[in-house]
Amino acid sequence: MNPDRRRLLPLPLAGLLAACTPGGVRATAPEGSLLRLAEEGGVPALGGVVVGREGVIHLEVAGVRRAGSPDPVQTGGAWHLGSNTKAMTAMLYGQAVEAGKARWDSSLGELFPSLGMNAAWSKTPIDAVMEHRAGLSDAGVIDTRWLFTARSDDRSLPEQRMAMVAKALSEPPRGTPGVFAYANMNYILAGAALERIEGKPWEDVIGEGLFKPLGLASAGFGAPAGDQPQGHVRLGPLPARPVGEGKWADNPAAMAPAGGVHMALADYARFLSLFLKAGDGLVSPATLARLTTPPPGGDYALGWTVTEGRAWAQGPVLGHEGSNTLWHAVAQVAPGRGLAFATVSNLLSQDKDPAPIQLLKRLRRQYAP
Repeated sequence: MNPDRRRLLPLPLAGLLAACTPGGVRATAPEGSLLRLAEEGGVPALGGVVVGREGVIHLEVAGVRRAGSPDPVQTGGAWHLGSNTKAMTAMLYGQAVEAGKARWDSSLGELFPSLGMNAAWSKTPIDAVMEHRAGLSDAGVIDTRWLFTARSDDRSLPEQRMAMVAKALSEPPRGTPGVFAYANMNYILAGAALERIEGKPWEDVIGEGLFKPLGLASAGFGAPAGDQPQGHVRLGPLPARPVGEGKWADNPAAMAPAGGVHMALADYARFLSLFLKAGDGLVSPATLARLTTPPPGGDYALGWTVTEGRAWAQGPVLGHEGSNTLWHAVAQVAPGRGLAFATVSNLLSQDKDPAPIQLLKRLRRQYAP
C-alpha cells in the first residue's frame, strides 16, 4: 500500500472549534462489517468502490452523515476528494493541449505574458509545475492569515487565483527547480493557466471538460451541502464532531483546482475508469500516457504518484490521497490489472493505519489477490 499521503493545508482551528457540535460513533456493528471497520477506526462514515473496465464492481458505504445523528450515509452521497482533484486539473490541461490551445512545455512567461513575474520563472514549463518540480512553494501565499481572510474576498475566483499566482511568482523560486516539492500552489497556478487559456473560471472548465461528458451529476465544489455527509474534526481523545455547512466546511474556494471537488463514489469511479480504458475517448491514449508518466528519476507524474514493482497490479500503480483535514479520500489505479479502488471517510483520522487505508487493503485483497 503506497498511496500519496500529501494533503491540503489545515483549516484554521479556531474556526473549526466554533463550528463544531458534540457527537460520537456507535459500536454496535457485526464483526468484519464495513460499519465495524468505521467504528473501530473512529470515523462517522466510510465508503469504498472497486471499478473495472466495464464499470463498478463493488460499492459499499456505512455509518452516519453526522456524528451524533441516526441518519445513515447513502450509496449516492457525495464525498470531498481533497487533493485527488489534482489529477482532474491535469487532465483538463491535457484536453487544452489536444485542442491546440497549449503545450506541455508552455512556459509561465507564455501563459502569463502580462504578469510581470520574476525573470527566474519566465521559462519554467507548466508540466514541471504540475509535477511539483518547478520550485514553487505554498509559503508566503497560503498561510494562516490568508486562510482566515480569503473566504471574505469579494473578487471573482479567477481574480483571486491570479492574485495568488502573481504573489508566488513575484520573487525567485523558494524551492530548487528540478527537485520535487509538493505544494498546492502548483495546481492553483495550473487552474489559473486554464482560466486564461479557456477564458472562463476553472469551475466552468471542469464542468464542461469532465463533469458533463462523464455524466457526473453529483459533482460539485467545496464540501457537500444539504442531505449529504458532513466533514468532521476530532481533537485528541474527544469524539468526532461535525463541522456543519458554511464557509468553514472547506478550504477557501480559490484553492479548488488543487483540492476542492466532491462527488459520489460511483461518479468518481467513472473518472478513475478513464485510466483503465486509455482515456475512453475523453482524452487520447498519448495524453493519458503523458499524465501518468513521471519525469526521469521521479515518481510523481501529473496528479498521480506512480509506483512500480507491485506484482498484484501487473504494471505500475497510480496512487493519490487527499484531505482538507475534515475528509479523507484514497485512490489506487492499476491499469495493467484493469482495476481501480477508491475509499473515503468524512473524518481524517491521525491513526497510523486509518480506516480508508484499511478498507482499501481489504478490497484489494478481495479483488486483486
